[in-house]
Order: sequence, then C-alpha cells, then structure tokens
Amino acid sequence: MAQEEAGSLPEVLARVGAAHGIPDVAQKLHFYDRWAPDYDQDVATLQYRAPRLAVDCLTQAFPGPPHSALILDVACGTGLVAAELQARGFLQLHGVDGSPEMLKRARARGLYQHLSLCTLGQEPLPSPEGTFDAVLIVGALSDGQVPCSAIPELLRVTKPGGLVCLTTRTNSSNLQYKEALEATLDSLEQAGVWERLVACLWNTGSWLPPSWRWYPAPLPKMASSPASSTCTKSRNRPRLRK
Repeated sequence: MAQEEAGSLPEVLARVGAAHGIPDVAQKLHFYDRWAPDYDQDVATLQYRAPRLAVDCLTQAFPGPPHSALILDVACGTGLVAAELQARGFLQLHGVDGSPEMLKRARARGLYQHLSLCTLGQEPLPSPEGTFDAVLIVGALSDGQVPCSAIPELLRVTKPGGLVCLTTRTNSSNLQYKEALEATLDSLEQAGVWERLVACLWNTGSWLPPSWRWYPAPLPKMASSPASSTCTKSRNRPRLRK
C-alpha cells in the first residue's frame, strides 16, 4: 500500500472495509502496519472527524487547565488525536498502539512525550493505576478490535475524578458491538464506578458514548440517554474538581 497513490473514495472505503473484516488480531495489526504510510491521506479522503469531535467533547468536560493535564491516547495510530489535543492546549501526551508502523509515524509528529507498543485487549496498559487525568480511545472500540472487556483497564490507569472519552461506530456491521459497549458502560455506572457527563450522536457514522468521570466511591445512577448530547452530574454529590 505504501507505493500506491492516494486512493479514490471507493478505494479507501474498500480498504476500511477490509480492515474491519479481519477477525484475527495479529493479521489486523499487520494490515495496519502496511496501511500506515497511506493512513493519514486515506482518512482525509473520508473526511474523518472522530478525533476532532472526541477532543471537542473532552475539552467541554475537562474542568481544569489543559496544559497541566496528563493524557493517554489509546490506539493512537499515527497521532491524529494528539494533533487535535495539542491544538486545544493539551501538551502532556502519552500514546499506545499495537502497530509498530503506526507508532513510527506518531513518533515523527513530535507531539507525544512517551509512546508504547501495546495492544489493548491482549495485554494491560503499560502504566500504573491512577496515572492519567484523561484517557481517550478513538476509532478502536468496534467489532474485531478492542473488546468491551477492556474498558476497566482504561479506568485502572485513570485518576479518580479523571475523564475517559470513548468513540464507536453506528453502522449496521457494528451495532451488536455498540449494544454490548452500552451495556458495559451502563453496568459500570450502576456500580458507581463512574458518572456520565456528555454523550453525542454524530451523523458521520461514529457514535461518541459519554465522556465519563471516574469516581472511587459509589454514585447514584445518572438518568440520561447515551445517544443524546447531555452533561450530567450526581444529584447527591458535587462533581469533584482539582
């Protein structure tokens, strides 16, 4: 793929479909390694807006100055999310991805203070408990990629009171995964692990589940629709601030 010219829209859509259709994780990562040289051009052809919209959501929910926040970008790819974060003043960025070639291009951007090779869902994140003020995972929560069972690992590395921002797709091939993800998020909220703050539904085929703030103590369940634009907090306990 590295030797090909930038693809037309049908060619790029076929490439994306091929990536989504690979069930084996090792084969999928190899596909992303080969795709890495053309990835940025291809997503530009698609007018892929998920990184910008996810960071918009994080910026809306984040309570403090962005420059002092330590952020983890999970499944960071070539660093598209990091570029959006830096543009909004988030400067302390760590990233992880399972593709060495994607990481090579992310490193070339010069935006991350630390990058690690890690495939979430196959291994734990390479960070201690309670490290990050915010954790984002954009574009990797879908069928055949990061499993819903990995969500608690995102929580593990997030500081109490920190934020977790997630995206997934709403197209028909991903609806079963989306339903399972929503059930996972709801069960964690019911258990008092985190509180829903913001939820957005985009018309780009990408659904942004709530940006969540994680609390160490139980909270009452929040009543809000995961497919609407909402910002909620505990009725019985004020939102934690730094």
